[in-house]
Amino acid sequence: MRKQQLYKGEPLVYEIRGAGLPVMLVHGFTEDRRIWYPLLKGMEEKYQWILPDLPGSGESAFNHSFATLTHFSDALNAILEAEKINEIVLIGHSMGGYISLAFAEKYPEKTKGLGLFHSSAYPDSEEKKESRNKNIRFIQKNEPSFFVEQAIPGLFSERFKAEQPEEIRQLIDRYANFSRESLVLYLEAMRNRPATTEVLKSISQPVLFIMGEEDKAVPIKDSLEQCHLPRISYIHILTHAAHMGMIENSFLCNSFVDQFLSAFSV
Repeated sequence: MRKQQLYKGEPLVYEIRGAGLPVMLVHGFTEDRRIWYPLLKGMEEKYQWILPDLPGSGESAFNHSFATLTHFSDALNAILEAEKINEIVLIGHSMGGYISLAFAEKYPEKTKGLGLFHSSAYPDSEEKKESRNKNIRFIQKNEPSFFVEQAIPGLFSERFKAEQPEEIRQLIDRYANFSRESLVLYLEAMRNRPATTEVLKSISQPVLFIMGEEDKAVPIKDSLEQCHLPRISYIHILTHAAHMGMIENSFLCNSFVDQFLSAFSV
């Protein structure tokens, strides 16, 4: 079911499927809620899935009042309030993981569990910040679609790019219409985000880590350094996968997520 509400005066669109344990899937940079569809196969009715389009992505309008990832976490909280949900398991991909961590930091009483899909609690390194700045300059000088066309293939493993070029092409075409202001806002918010390792250290709820052996955006070394911080961790490494495990190996990721979520109903 597609739903829409006004948040800070702008349309915020999200989708709800199934019933049971509430689980919010938070998409990443240059994505929208549809990125999660491959993961849901066979589990659509097993849990109550909430799939938002973050402001500036998909069908949700860009919001000029946003500046930080915490602002995006407030938008997620607005959805929970609209749906009268008191606790949620958040699973975020990449930037969506950063936002999920920001949510857990601000709303710990509402965080029933946390999943980091190719994501990190570390802030950007100086090298990564300069890379963000370079991307911002590129987007400001060129059509946003040019950036999307260059960025998306680099998120996949070499094997997947060789075997599934048509699927990558479909993603590029799907996300070619991002606005310049949305992409720049996301990059600035990610560049400026603080460390959230204390969230992982303090959280008493289980945390799921899914990492790609060939991930260049969030190196596996960083993920392995963090996965021991929570009291309870579910740790999965995808071989022959990079930054897009929900697409590169949707079957395994489906199994990992289902196993993680089933622990909450024991």
